[in-house]
Amino acid sequence: MSSSAYVKLVEKSKQQSITLDDVENLIRYYKEITSKTGEQLSWEYGSAAFPYSIELRESKELKYYELKGTEQGYHYILVGVGSEPDSENANQVQIVLPDGATHGDKGKAVEFSKFLAKQLDGELHLFNGRIMYYYKR
Repeated sequence: MSSSAYVKLVEKSKQQSITLDDVENLIRYYKEITSKTGEQLSWEYGSAAFPYSIELRESKELKYYELKGTEQGYHYILVGVGSEPDSENANQVQIVLPDGATHGDKGKAVEFSKFLAKQLDGELHLFNGRIMYYYKR
């Protein structure tokens, strides 16, 4: 059964709305910093920390990124943007573990969603229903 985590932008977040391009930039930044960590350690940490390729998918009115596993034990994670029912701007990032996702995918999705929440000073609603606050309260 698929499950979702959300990074919600709140009043004290760095920005009040987000686009799919913003999310792509954050994904690429995450790949870049994990690769640099690997260079410092003389180890291919970048491919171990983020074993996914990034592919843009479109279906009807929906656009999202499919992070497709490049290593054994990782299948895919879906990442998109959306809004609360009472908001006109996209103000949250949704990370989805679809049917067929592995335990490795879940671990990487949790790690990546924490990174997104920290970068955006957002409110993270994890897959298990718990909430983590990354903004000044």
